[in-house]
Amino acid sequence: MRKVQQGFTLIELMIVVAIIGILAAIAIPQYQNYITRAKWADVVTSVGSLKVSIAECAQNNNNVIAGTCDTPTLLTPFGGGTMPTTKFANTTVTVLAGNGAIQIASTNNELGACTVQIIPAIGTGNIVWNSAVSGANCTKAKTGFGT
Repeated sequence: MRKVQQGFTLIELMIVVAIIGILAAIAIPQYQNYITRAKWADVVTSVGSLKVSIAECAQNNNNVIAGTCDTPTLLTPFGGGTMPTTKFANTTVTVLAGNGAIQIASTNNELGACTVQIIPAIGTGNIVWNSAVSGANCTKAKTGFGT
């Protein structure tokens, strides 16, 4: 009578370990980028009220942002006088004079030490929000912004 093989050979186990290693090498960095992108989404949500203040101010000033809606003082009547805070340390939110862009700068490793600008552009009857990203290794995969 023939004996039936039981268990796995060493080469089969080594192949499985190699496959798991390759998958982990690809999946872990992607997961870390996903977590950072989710944190950036939370930060951008916290500046939503500031975006509304800039849009309302622009609407009340004949769609002009420069000089009329580009500082916290000018945004005060529209609820944007104080800059929103985020739950991440070392992260600042400012409104840039001239174009009214919302700049979120982070020296925090949780957010990848990136700077994101959310820039308003007057469209036909609406405001389009464009974005720009700066910082070492700050890509769209990490922040969710840019190209």
